[in-house]
Amino acid sequence: MVKKETRFNDIIRKVRKELFGKGPERIQTEFVGNKAITMLYGNLTPTEKFIARTPEGREMVHTARTRMIQKIYSTEIPEGLEEAAGSKLIHLFSDINIEDDVAVSVFVFEKPIEP
Repeated sequence: MVKKETRFNDIIRKVRKELFGKGPERIQTEFVGNKAITMLYGNLTPTEKFIARTPEGREMVHTARTRMIQKIYSTEIPEGLEEAAGSKLIHLFSDINIEDDVAVSVFVFEKPIEP
């Protein structure tokens, strides 16, 4: 049987790969109450790394990535995400540290996520 975290991570990876052309190299998710806290490592494409060599470039990559993630989840919940969590998604908070190439997403669901 596939673990709930693995199914959840596979969905997140697929969304990121479709959106940015590259999925994260590693994902770690923990379910806490009605939240899924997801750490994503190795997110940036070679082009984004090139652009991020300047402060202005880092800001541009940061803004583009965070806004795109927020937009995609606000317009359409990825297929299978709510089923994997067993609850309706009500909020998503997301950020990325460009220098360390680490992102975090906190998914808040309507009810607690069962193990």
